[in-house]
Amino acid sequence: MAQQQVVDWAGSDRPGVRAGAAPEMAIRMVGALLALAIAAVHVADQGGITSFASPDWIGWSYRLIEVGGVLTAVTLLIPWSAWLGWAAALLLGTGPFIAYVLSRSVGLPRDPGDVGNWGYWVGTVSLAVEAALIVLGVTMLVAYRQRSGQRLVIGRLGQFR
Repeated sequence: MAQQQVVDWAGSDRPGVRAGAAPEMAIRMVGALLALAIAAVHVADQGGITSFASPDWIGWSYRLIEVGGVLTAVTLLIPWSAWLGWAAALLLGTGPFIAYVLSRSVGLPRDPGDVGNWGYWVGTVSLAVEAALIVLGVTMLVAYRQRSGQRLVIGRLGQFR
């Protein structure tokens, strides 16, 4: 399949620059910042780095999200781990999003106090950031799949095959 050079409407004559396309590294940086924002929101909701949410399983879940946010950000910035980083970003956004909705609708085990508390501003910020990361992750994974022209199969070192 031949690639076609497209010049942007502003008159740029830079070879290989497509009109309206953001550089992939810039998109990865946005994803990394969203992942770090999810980690930061959960640190804030917990009351700081040294605090621990109650019950214990929620506190450990927060720690997992916080560490996962940092690791996802790092993975997104490593050039050879593109699809792996976006898969991690999709999980990082989806897990807390679903947990928040469950905690506000039906409640979580040993933590029924948040049912109906949809107005909590930290939670609202968290939902917005997580939704943005989910949309970006799905978009990038679909783009990688279309670019490869093959089914998404996990190969060695996170490459398509």
